[in-house]
Amino acid sequence: MSKPAIILIAGPTASGKSALALELAEKLRGVIINADSMQVYRDLRVITARPTADDERRATHRLYGRVDAAENYSVGHWSADAAATLATTQRYGRAAIIVGGTGLYFNVLTRGLAAVPPIPAEIREGVRARLASDGVTALHAELNVRDPAMAARLMPGDRARITRALEVVLATGRSLLDWHEQNKPAGLDAGRAAKIFLMPDRDELFRRIDARFEAMMAAGAIEEVRTLAARNLDPDLPAMKAHGVPWLIRHLKGEITLAEAAEGAKRDTRQYTKRQATWFRNQLPDFVWVGPDQALAAIETQLRELSLGASA
Repeated sequence: MSKPAIILIAGPTASGKSALALELAEKLRGVIINADSMQVYRDLRVITARPTADDERRATHRLYGRVDAAENYSVGHWSADAAATLATTQRYGRAAIIVGGTGLYFNVLTRGLAAVPPIPAEIREGVRARLASDGVTALHAELNVRDPAMAARLMPGDRARITRALEVVLATGRSLLDWHEQNKPAGLDAGRAAKIFLMPDRDELFRRIDARFEAMMAAGAIEEVRTLAARNLDPDLPAMKAHGVPWLIRHLKGEITLAEAAEGAKRDTRQYTKRQATWFRNQLPDFVWVGPDQALAAIETQLRELSLGASA
């Protein structure tokens, strides 16, 4: 008896991943599993374009909107949750359709996770305090002294990754690169999964990004962000950095106009999609790149080939 299908759908923001996943879920009686690091937060339904209530009635969705914005939900947390969800889905004979744009989620799912030990609270708090007082440039300079190989891989303004790398080397005396060589097992056998990277034409993608932001605004994104801002959470939390959130908060504070906030959010999203594409091309080259019109056929072809290989 053949095993239930596993389908990985990655791609940049607004590329049509969710619609494709929903179509496949209806065809295959599948379960859609979230692999987007912002759609995990329950506070961000509108501004992250999470599946609608109607979408959720049409197919089973998992790992969406289940984490409070006050939580720093890590790749490790998602890895454990995704592995458990995938196992349950497969045990009940359902196809698993894992969809999102977070490259690190797909990387840990198919390759495993670095087994870094917990960082002591005093080290974590000390590094975060210095980030607030001295800035990211100072932390990057220190990382360059303590772990030059890791520092060379990071952009000087990448607050989250620089902070993480410095915490690890201070706590363990070893580079994060060393820990990456001692991975925990992958969550699935990538060799038995269909894998695509959905990539529209660039002009079409940018048009979709702009149109989607306007649709989110019409659906109440500003009210959602107003409610989030009222919680006065740490601005360095992941949920507070979701595309559009910082810009709309600036507008709500009276610093910029709504038009300026919208244009800034759209611009940031367009730039982010370029980085997404570059990351996937370099880090996960086994994903097949397809346009929206060819995506369904490409997945069906891969599933047939995987089925033939399993029965050979």
